Amino acid sequence: MTKKIILLSLATSVSLFAQSELEALQAQLTQQMRTTQALQKRVAELEKKERARKKAAKAQKDQAAEKKEEESQALAVAQESQETEAPAVTFDQKSFLPDIALILDGSAVGRNMDNSTYESFYIPGFSTYDASKETEIPFNKNRGFNFNYAELALHSTVGPYFDADAIFHLKSDSFEIEEAYITSRSMPYGLRAKAGKFRSEFGRINAMHQHAWTFTSQPLVFNALFGSEGINDAGLQIQWVLPTDTYIMAGAEALQGDNDVSFGDTEKNNLYIGYLKSSIDLTDATTLLAGASILHGKNTENKYTDIYGADLTVKSALSSYSSLMWQSEMLYRDYRHYRGTADDAKQAGYYTQLVYQYNQNWTAGIRYDSLFKNLDDQPDDLDGYSALLEYKPFEFTKFRLQYTYDKSKTFGFDNQRKNVSTIMLDFTIEAGAHGAHAF
Repeated sequence: MTKKIILLSLATSVSLFAQSELEALQAQLTQQMRTTQALQKRVAELEKKERARKKAAKAQKDQAAEKKEEESQALAVAQESQETEAPAVTFDQKSFLPDIALILDGSAVGRNMDNSTYESFYIPGFSTYDASKETEIPFNKNRGFNFNYAELALHSTVGPYFDADAIFHLKSDSFEIEEAYITSRSMPYGLRAKAGKFRSEFGRINAMHQHAWTFTSQPLVFNALFGSEGINDAGLQIQWVLPTDTYIMAGAEALQGDNDVSFGDTEKNNLYIGYLKSSIDLTDATTLLAGASILHGKNTENKYTDIYGADLTVKSALSSYSSLMWQSEMLYRDYRHYRGTADDAKQAGYYTQLVYQYNQNWTAGIRYDSLFKNLDDQPDDLDGYSALLEYKPFEFTKFRLQYTYDKSKTFGFDNQRKNVSTIMLDFTIEAGAHGAHAF
């Protein structure tokens, strides 16, 4: 009996335990089904939002494309309208005006010699005095005040192939065409051509105008061999920049030969010039420029004159606006049948100058000139000394105070050689679109 009771109890317990486990599993399954339904609902909502976003993006893209198409059509219509109306547009003269620059130069001069005596000077062995002809002294001629010139410069691009330049000198008693030429713009292989009336680019200083010189007076050797105008003539020029890492430029010029100080036979073009120039950076702050030149042409005796030149310039930048520059040029002339004689004149000279630019406003310099080789019966100690102080209150205005002691001149009134002391204050004003000068 006891056994039966025990067995019945065990069976009842097992039955109760199984029923409890089944109920737990059913509850867990119910919870998982609810979770799955919630996730499915969330996924459906997200899919709906994504479809809405894509639809909105597509609509925006279509709208942008439609707007772009409308703008393109409007632009095309505007261009067509502009082309149709173009012939009726008024001609705009301003678009074709050249760049214009005006330069004024004047001076106040003090000299230990009266004007009439000074105007009779000549350089023995290099020039002569003719009382019937007025000596040409273009700058700083008189004691007292001088209006040296007004320079009017015009520059314009003429189509895709040429630039045109014209430079006029206006003085109180004359109007001169200083230069007038065209220059090529797009020649191949590093070539450039020039045609017209222009200053030759042999050497360093000949191509520069007076207002661009460091000193107000021309170097003595250039005045002796070329006169006050230098080599400024009608002709052709071709230059070639070699395709090398170092800058090398070769140039050749064929000129009429109007300069009668060393040439002057103008029955046909008779003056030919060649030069070679190079630039080398010695350091990050120091640059060297060097050149060699030759001039060959017929003189007034129907014989030939050869002039050989060499120039050297070294410039070192000390700071942004401070520099030190040393510049020198030497010229040697072989003039056949000089002044109608059977003799050849072999003459030479040079100048050397040192210029210190302190800052944007102040510059100081010294220069020595020498004609050290002359005719056998003429002096060979013709030289001069100059000192300069320049002040530039701003870029396009400068005042140059210069003192010169000149021992190179003889005066025609008494044919006596005399030393000349000159002190001058020169002013230069530049207005308008004026190109930069070479250093």
